[in-house]
Amino acid sequence: MLRCSSGAILKVDADHLIVFDDFRNVELEIKADLIFADPPFGIDFKANLETYNRTPDALSYVEVSKEEYPRFIRELADWCYRNLKDDGSMWLISGWNNLRHVLDAVEDVGFTQLNHVVWKYQFGVFTRRKFVTSHYHLLLLVKNEEDYIFNKPEHYPEDVWIIKRPYRHGEETAGNELPDELVERCIKTSSNPGDLVLDPVLGSGTTMKACLKLNRRCVGIEINPHLEKRIKEKLRLNHASLTEYVDK
Repeated sequence: MLRCSSGAILKVDADHLIVFDDFRNVELEIKADLIFADPPFGIDFKANLETYNRTPDALSYVEVSKEEYPRFIRELADWCYRNLKDDGSMWLISGWNNLRHVLDAVEDVGFTQLNHVVWKYQFGVFTRRKFVTSHYHLLLLVKNEEDYIFNKPEHYPEDVWIIKRPYRHGEETAGNELPDELVERCIKTSSNPGDLVLDPVLGSGTTMKACLKLNRRCVGIEINPHLEKRIKEKLRLNHASLTEYVDK
């Protein structure tokens, strides 16, 4: 299903694989029906255990710098476009700070923006001299605006979603983890059971968890091998027989 130049593959089962490597080192032998990506935002985000580490052998989080961000997001968009089927879709999450670079990148590589969804969550970081940020942007992208999957989630689906962020007091998490409800909604809307979902910046494994629940095949790619523990917790891979490492 894939080739990678380094790292290891955590095999959940034959249809669900996690590659610990930089997505730019991974080549897929088949293209995805859907790509879901929640990349770093390039804003010097800090948290207890982060999701994208530029130095894979380090425990501390190293964000993609503001200077590097335009090139990084352009490479991500291009990689995703090349690894997506012609009738496939992509959900790409962004903060507001570098949204202009994200919008430029997806247009430059050939994506068509079908929707720009705003996710409103219930709390943000307290501010004194500006409004509190309590939303993220979700771009629904397609390669062919005449041919793509769209399973309407309700009769009159709107482009503002109010979904609570998870709060896990005292639990070691992978930084800014997404709520299961959000990821599941994207996957159900833009894919069908049995389809292949690809997440090139997997983080804590929420996309993989959703795919296992919703009967989608999944390949997740995560540059930080220290997130293995958190991924196993989320996927409940507690028994050694459920996992297998394959060096590439």
